[in-house]
Amino acid sequence: MKQKLFTSFCLLFIAVQTYAQKKMVPQKVNLTWNILETNHKNTGNTLSELVLTNPSSTPFPASGWKIYFNSGNPRNAEIDSLSLKITHLNGDLFTVTPSKSFKGIAPKQSVSVKILSRSLKNITDYSEGFYIVYDSQPSKPVVLSLKNVSKVDYTEQEKVIAKQIYEQNKLRSEIDAFNLKPILPTPLNYENGGGTFRLTNNPSIIADPIFEKEREYFRAELEKVLTDGREDSSKPKKNATKGKKEADIDPSEITVAELTDEKIILKLDENLAAEAYVLEIKAEGITIFAAKPAGAFYGIQTLKSLMPGTAWKAKQTRIELPFCKVTDEPRFPHRAFMMDISRNFQPKVQILKVLDVLSFYKINVFHLHFNDDEGWRIEIEGLPELTQVGGRRGHTLTEDAHLFPSYGSGPNVSNPYGSGHLSKADFIEILKYATARHIKIIPEYETPGHARAAIKAMDARYKRLIKAGKSKEAKQYLLRDLQDRSVYRSVQGFSDNVINPALPSVYNFIGKIIDETVAMYKAAGAPLHTIHFGGDEVPAGVWEKSPAVEALLAKDKSIENVDELWHYYFKNVNALLKAKGLYLSGWEEIGLKKQLVNGKKQMVLDTRFVNENFHTDVWNNLKGNEDLAYKLANAGYKVVLTNVTNMYLDLAYNKDYNEIGQYWGGYVDVDKPFNFTPFDYYSNQTEDQYGNPLPANYYRDMDKLNENAKANIIGLQAPLWSEVLHSKERFEYLFLPKILGLAERAWAKDPAWNKIEHENLRKRLYKYDWSTFVNRISKNELPRLDYYAGGFEYRIPTPGYIVKDDKVEANVLYPDLTIRYTVDGSEPNAQSPKYTTSIPYQNNIKLRVFNNEGRGSRTVKVVK
Repeated sequence: MKQKLFTSFCLLFIAVQTYAQKKMVPQKVNLTWNILETNHKNTGNTLSELVLTNPSSTPFPASGWKIYFNSGNPRNAEIDSLSLKITHLNGDLFTVTPSKSFKGIAPKQSVSVKILSRSLKNITDYSEGFYIVYDSQPSKPVVLSLKNVSKVDYTEQEKVIAKQIYEQNKLRSEIDAFNLKPILPTPLNYENGGGTFRLTNNPSIIADPIFEKEREYFRAELEKVLTDGREDSSKPKKNATKGKKEADIDPSEITVAELTDEKIILKLDENLAAEAYVLEIKAEGITIFAAKPAGAFYGIQTLKSLMPGTAWKAKQTRIELPFCKVTDEPRFPHRAFMMDISRNFQPKVQILKVLDVLSFYKINVFHLHFNDDEGWRIEIEGLPELTQVGGRRGHTLTEDAHLFPSYGSGPNVSNPYGSGHLSKADFIEILKYATARHIKIIPEYETPGHARAAIKAMDARYKRLIKAGKSKEAKQYLLRDLQDRSVYRSVQGFSDNVINPALPSVYNFIGKIIDETVAMYKAAGAPLHTIHFGGDEVPAGVWEKSPAVEALLAKDKSIENVDELWHYYFKNVNALLKAKGLYLSGWEEIGLKKQLVNGKKQMVLDTRFVNENFHTDVWNNLKGNEDLAYKLANAGYKVVLTNVTNMYLDLAYNKDYNEIGQYWGGYVDVDKPFNFTPFDYYSNQTEDQYGNPLPANYYRDMDKLNENAKANIIGLQAPLWSEVLHSKERFEYLFLPKILGLAERAWAKDPAWNKIEHENLRKRLYKYDWSTFVNRISKNELPRLDYYAGGFEYRIPTPGYIVKDDKVEANVLYPDLTIRYTVDGSEPNAQSPKYTTSIPYQNNIKLRVFNNEGRGSRTVKVVK
C-alpha cells in the first residue's frame, strides 16, 4: 500500500511539474547566500553556498527559467553542483541556469549550489540584484529576495580592529575650545581679539562693486541663520549712508560712527592674491578685504565658520562672533572633489548639497564623472540615445532600449540609482550654482576605455537610423568597428567597453560632445578651461583584430603598432580641444605609453605631450607605481595628486567586515588625506594598500620630486567612486567627514611637523596637529553638518575598546561624541547608560557612539 501511494505521489509530482513547465506560471523562490569559508583550501578564494528554497505548495520547475544577478567573479565550486550552472554574461552580470540534470525543487524544499569567488572582505562584496525570468514570460522579470548569512566567525577580527581603533584614538588629546583655531581648513594666521561681536537681525552689507554677487550671496546665507528683523526704512536716518541702498554705498563713505551700526564691509585690496582675504571682526564692525571675488567669498566662508555649529539648526535673533583677525590664502590652486554619478546615479538635489559643502570648506574644483561602462548621465542635445539607452539599466537581452543591470540595480528601469541623468537644464542650473560659489566644474567623459554606455547608446542610434534607411547618418557617431573581432576583458569584466580610435566617426562624436558642453557652459555663464577625457584602464587585446585599425596602420606609417593608437587618439582629442581654446585633462595614462619592459608590456612615461599643457590626475601609487606622480611632474606634466591610498573616499574606513566600501587600494579614514604630504608623500606613508606596515627604507630608491617640479603639482583631489553607493545615505557615509582631510591638506600651509627630521619631535608635533584637527571636527563641524545645507548623515565612528583586568575601557575618535552601552545584549540607544569610565566585563556588553542629535554608529559587541 505504501509503495502504491509513493508511486502515485511521484507520478502526481511529475505531472504537476510538467504542467507548470508548460504553463510556466511565475513562481516564487527564496534565496540565501551562505558564506562558508573565506580562504578555501588556502587559495584566497571564498567558498559560498547559494540556497534556493521553494516556499510554495507546488513544485518549482526543472527548466524554463534563468536567475540573473550582479557579483564579482563567482563560479561553480564543485562538479556535483553543476546541476545549477553559474555563467558570466558581461561586466558584473551573471546567471544561474538549470542543467539537464536539475530535477526542480519540491514544495517546501531547498537545493543549493557551491560557489567560489574572490575573497569577500566586507558586506559590499555580497552578490546582489537577483531576479528570475521565465521563458514563457521573458518581459516580466520577478525580483527575488536574498538573505545573506555569513557562517564565518569574525569575532576575533572585530576584536583586533576595536583594539587598533582604541590605540589610534589615544593618539589624540582633548583640547579646550578656547585653545582651538575655530576655522577649517586652517588659515595662514589667526589672531584672537579677546571679545565678541553680536550679529543680530539683518545687518547692512556694504561691498565694492566687484563684490556685488558675493554681497547678495552673503545676504541669502545670513537669512538662513538669523530671524528677519530688518529695520523699517520709513524711520528717520541718522547719517548719509543710511539713506542709500546697500548696493549703492561706497565703502569709503562709511565713518567710524556708522560702523557701530552692524555693518559688514567687503572691501577691495588689490595687494592681495586672487584667492586671499583678510577678515577683521572688531567692536566697530566686520570687514573682509580681498582683491578678487573668490577671496571675498572665502572670507565669507570663514565668517560663517566662526558661527556656532548649531547656527543652522534653527534661526536665531543673534549670533556671537569672536573678535579676531584672519589672514589667509590657499596653498594649492586646485582643490578638487570628484563625484562619480555614472556607476550609480545621484540626482541634482544631492549634487547641489555637495556643492554647498565643497564651497564652505573652500574646495574649488568639482570633477563630475559623467559616464562609464554602466551609465551615461548627461543630456547631449542631438544624441538622445546617450541618456535614453546609456542612462538607464534594467533587464534586457538586446540592450537596444537600455543597458543591462549592474551593481545590483535589478530588472526595473525605474531604479533611481541604476537609471537617471541630468537634463541640459539641470546641468546649467548646477553650473550656475557652482559658479556663484567659485567652484569650477570639470566635466569628465571617460574614453576610450570605460565607455560601454556610450558605445551601446551609439549602437542603438545606428540600428534606429539603419532601419530608417539613413546609412550615412547612422555611421556618423559610431564608436566601434562592427567587424572588430578583438578579444579582451577589462578589469571590471567587460568585453566590449573600448572605443575604436581608428574610426573617423569617433572624432565626430568627441567633437559633438565638446561643442554641446561648451554651449552649456556658455548658457550658464560658467568658466570652462578644460574637459577631462579619461584615459583610464584600457585592457590588453583591444583593437588587435579590427579591420579599421589594420587599414589605418597601413595608411598612416607614423603609427608604428596597435599600442601607438593610444597616442594617436589623444593627439586627435587634444587637437579638437585646442581648437576651442581648451586643454586636455585626464587620468595619468594620458602621459604614458605601452612599452616592453623585461619581456612584458607596461605603461611607462611618454614625454611627447609634455608641452601640450596636459593635466594629469594621478591615482596609481600602488606597488610598482609609487613614484609615478613625481615622474610625471619631473617630466613637465601638470599633476593633480589623487593617490588612491590616501584620497579615494570610496575605500572602506577600516578592515571591519561590516564596513561598506572598496578595499583594493587600502583603507581611508579622515586621517589619510590629513597626513598626506604632497611634496614628499613617502615620508608619511606607514602601510601598503592592504593595510600592512611598510618596511624601513621602502621608498629609498624611488624617484623624488625635483625642486623645480613642485610648481607642476597644481593640487590635490579626492574621488568618490559610486560602485557601492545605492543610496544618498551611503554616499554621505563615505563622503563625510573624510572630505575634511582633503580640504585641510589642499588649503592649509605645509604643516610644521612635515619639516622636522627628528622622529620623536615630528611625532609630538603631528600628534598635537592631529588632535586640534579632530577636536575642531568634533566641536564645530559635526554639529554644523547635522543641519548645514539640509543636513548630512556623516559617518559616526565606532568605539574602540580593550578588556584589561576584567574591565572594559572604551574611547572614540571625536571627543564630543558620546559612547553608550548595554549589558544585556540589546542594541544601545540614545537613552542607554553613558560610558564615562571603565565598566566590569560581562558577556553581553554592546557599545555604540551617538552624536548630539541622537543618531548612532554601528554597534560593537565587546569580546574578551
